[in-house]
Amino acid sequence: MNQTATQNMGCQLTEHDIFLFKEGTHARLSEKLGAHFTNRDGVAGVQFAVWAPNAASVSVVGDFNGWNGSPNPMQARGDGSGVWEGFVPGIGNGDCYKYRIVARDNDYQVDKADPYARFSEVPPRTGSRVWDMDYTWNDAEWMGRRRAANALDAPMSIYEVHLGSWRRVPEDGNRSLSYRELAPQLVAHMLDLGFTHVELLPVTEHPFFGSWGYQTTGYFAPTSRQGTPQDLMYLIEELHRAGIGVILDWVPSHFPSDEHGLAYFDGTHLFEHADPRQGFHPEWNSAIFNYGRNEVRAFLMSSALFWLDKYHIDGIRVDAVASMLYLDYGRKAGEWIPNEHGGRENLAAMSFLRGLNEAVYRDHPDTLTIAEESTAWPMVSRPTYAGGLGFGMKWNMGWMHDTLKYYQQDPVFRKYSHEKLTFSIWYAFTENFMLPLSHDEVVHGKGSLIGKMPGDEWQQFANLRLLYGHMWAHPGKKLLFMGCEFGQKREWQHDESLEWHVQQYPLHAGAQRWMGDLNRCYRAEPALYEKDFTPEGFSWVDFHDWEESVISFLRHGKKPEDTVLVVCNFTPVARQNYIVGVPHGGYWKEILNSDAALYGGSGVGNLGGVEASPVAAQGYYHALSLTLPPLGVVYLKQVSGESA
Repeated sequence: MNQTATQNMGCQLTEHDIFLFKEGTHARLSEKLGAHFTNRDGVAGVQFAVWAPNAASVSVVGDFNGWNGSPNPMQARGDGSGVWEGFVPGIGNGDCYKYRIVARDNDYQVDKADPYARFSEVPPRTGSRVWDMDYTWNDAEWMGRRRAANALDAPMSIYEVHLGSWRRVPEDGNRSLSYRELAPQLVAHMLDLGFTHVELLPVTEHPFFGSWGYQTTGYFAPTSRQGTPQDLMYLIEELHRAGIGVILDWVPSHFPSDEHGLAYFDGTHLFEHADPRQGFHPEWNSAIFNYGRNEVRAFLMSSALFWLDKYHIDGIRVDAVASMLYLDYGRKAGEWIPNEHGGRENLAAMSFLRGLNEAVYRDHPDTLTIAEESTAWPMVSRPTYAGGLGFGMKWNMGWMHDTLKYYQQDPVFRKYSHEKLTFSIWYAFTENFMLPLSHDEVVHGKGSLIGKMPGDEWQQFANLRLLYGHMWAHPGKKLLFMGCEFGQKREWQHDESLEWHVQQYPLHAGAQRWMGDLNRCYRAEPALYEKDFTPEGFSWVDFHDWEESVISFLRHGKKPEDTVLVVCNFTPVARQNYIVGVPHGGYWKEILNSDAALYGGSGVGNLGGVEASPVAAQGYYHALSLTLPPLGVVYLKQVSGESA
């Protein structure tokens, strides 16, 4: 069979495709619906297909026919699927189009962007573009080993990035960098900082730039503001070639009501619920997907798999999972409809999320799904066969809130909130947790992370370094938003570049140097990541010293010799001869100290390490007499063959 014939068959909907579509299990709809180059009877053109079951007529309009609905009508399939199909000859790569839909039961007529479009016009224009997705990938080495990089016992520290504001070009109208311009600069910064993964705020096409991508209209199209699909592929490839994983923020929870988008698609509430108590999100002024409609489930599942298939994405972070799970999310009494059992759980959303995770791990078992879920919903990151939702990991929002509340207090009062430091360990192993300090903590009047820290400038930066050192030692994978690595003082602005110029100042430069060394230490010490999700990976030495606001604990790896001791002093008072029990005698090397002078600290420490004394303390038969730096954290490791 020749290639042309194969292409022609590949984009044609079969009876089996329709069966899976109506069943809600088709995970590759982007290969069947949308616009695909093909050849019909020796004539090159594009095969179009769109789901619009309540339309009276559908036609393809675009540059090629003067946006006239008459020349290129589509035909409804006769199988009850609601799919309309049409072939248009002579269309070239990049040609712009929409679907002109006339509703069956009202006077509604609208030009809709293609829900399955692979590329779009640059906003504020809203047309879809026919696009050839061919790309020759050169990241085979990474793809062959990414299973190990995404494993639960692997180090994972994630740098969260909004590509449109990471770095801009002020001399060129303050424009954002293109995907290809970003590639060398982002790779170099990631290598300098030592992060293992980058997480991209949604790159899916969105009409309002100020939504940061969270109000998505193009679920299969990267935003054209920064280049073509191949340009984004190049950026991902360059990150992979540098050994850096790429996670995509993905939004199946809601979508905007822009006329060209999914809302009221065929003159009916097709993708969303008709009743606003189910279909309208009061907090985000957007529409909510109808997860009980099988075709919608297949649409969303196909979107997630598309990014893994076509863009070599290494994982998806699913936004706003709590808003999907609870029917009363953001609503008052009487503003929501209970489920069939009278409860507030969204049973259809639960089923969809389980099916999504099963599909991802079935087809791409070396990737990762992460839930942004902010409640105590049980078993979010547990397998579906055990009754869980099937995610690989879950954001630990409780840890984030408690930790930031603690750090925002003046150190003199911290002893009265000591439990905010220790409570997270009680539930740390109930899920596969990721610790997030994300974009949400530095916008909407919340200020920057450094701005949350009390005291003078020196104390603020000492607190920030302490926060990161404490966080990187705590069980769970790590996520940090861009700009926080060097202590940006201004709240994040999506239409401005990060404050790169502050790197010239010693305290900012020291914070970034600390982050790089912290990541390198983290990746070098298996105790800090191998047993993140089991109680055996953590043990307290002392969490009772609330009076002096000090905690000490051990992290354990798979090998006993990999144990790391972590001691945090949350006050600006240096503490001499502070006794900490340890499980082994010998020399304990100070492998990291946030108060070192090269980070902007005062240089208080332990002269490289301490010899353990055969003195019982805190349940151990040996103890260290430590000097604890002010507002500082020290990591120590027992090293054989070394001494003071």
